[in-house]
Amino acid sequence: MELIYLDHAATTPVLPEVVEAMLPYWTGAYGNPSSTHQAGREARMALSAARDRISAFVGCAPSELVFTGSGTESDNMALFGAAEAYRERGRHIITTQIEHHAVLHACERLEQLGYEVTYVPVDRFGQVSPNDVEEAIRPDTILISVMYGNNEVGTLQPIEAIGRLARERGICFHVDAVQALAHVPINLRELPVDLMSFSAHKLNGPKGVGALYIAKNIRVTPLLYGGAQERKRRPATENTAGIAGFAKAVEIFDRNRYEVQQKMEKLRQEMVTGLERRLAPGQFVVNGHPTEKLPHILNVSFPGISTETMLMNLDLAGVMASSGSACTSGSLEISHVLKAMKLPDEVTQSAIRFSFGPGNDSGQMAAAATAVETIISRLRTKG
Repeated sequence: MELIYLDHAATTPVLPEVVEAMLPYWTGAYGNPSSTHQAGREARMALSAARDRISAFVGCAPSELVFTGSGTESDNMALFGAAEAYRERGRHIITTQIEHHAVLHACERLEQLGYEVTYVPVDRFGQVSPNDVEEAIRPDTILISVMYGNNEVGTLQPIEAIGRLARERGICFHVDAVQALAHVPINLRELPVDLMSFSAHKLNGPKGVGALYIAKNIRVTPLLYGGAQERKRRPATENTAGIAGFAKAVEIFDRNRYEVQQKMEKLRQEMVTGLERRLAPGQFVVNGHPTEKLPHILNVSFPGISTETMLMNLDLAGVMASSGSACTSGSLEISHVLKAMKLPDEVTQSAIRFSFGPGNDSGQMAAAATAVETIISRLRTKG
């Protein structure tokens, strides 16, 4: 039985070229980048080259990019760091109801620390309205945090419009672009964004490496203390091998950007078409925005069949999918994203996220759709 991996939004396989780029920094070039001897200088050069590569990819100056240990750390550094740095201006923060828990749980902690947080709602497609964000702004608002593309349903947010609102009012604007980095062109020289979070393992790079863009004019109080690394913004010995792998993954993706984009859109449409051909009307519902969406994510509900049951049967059939964020996949709770979209219970309780990568092909889409058809037929017969 062929195993079909359709959970790339959770993590992606590390490309062989990426592993090859990382190996020297685990073996021969193992120096600490902060050391002044030859081994340290070699590691420092690797860091500088990686920073140059990634900053060029997202359109910022190398000095504006800080390496972290994950996308979660990057989100936390942005929120806690900006909240602390600008608390003399106020203690009000705006975010949305459909953020990743790296943002939502950070906001909950900030509330415990005395900050006030407004959680802006979304429409039935999972998209926030800039007007709602504008109405939530107060004289003491110091930070707005909105994700670029949702990790569960794929809906893109109106980042530019919200960014302009923030700029006009002198409010720091953070964007979680962890899921969007590999699928949406990003040019930070043009976007009205002050802070942006990234992670390597969403585009065939290694786990345990992230980055935070911090615009030159933005202050962020460090989360950690103990060294001068990353211009004293993120002290800790840098993960040289992981950062080199991050840069290599970016280089490969940048080279194949158009082809990957086209392939993801094609695979997503083939999966939808495959379900349409095999299932009766009403047996499945596509969740998320019909046009403003990440091309590699397809969130589908199968009313009448619980998410847990479908996932278990898909796994037995060799199809690996998920219920949503990998950070909460161990929980049987209904997705907070689908709840915020105010979808019917039969939709929220039966949702599955399929997410695609360059290693998938049309045959796998057909096989996955057939597996769904078989599972539904079997379960309805038993019922």
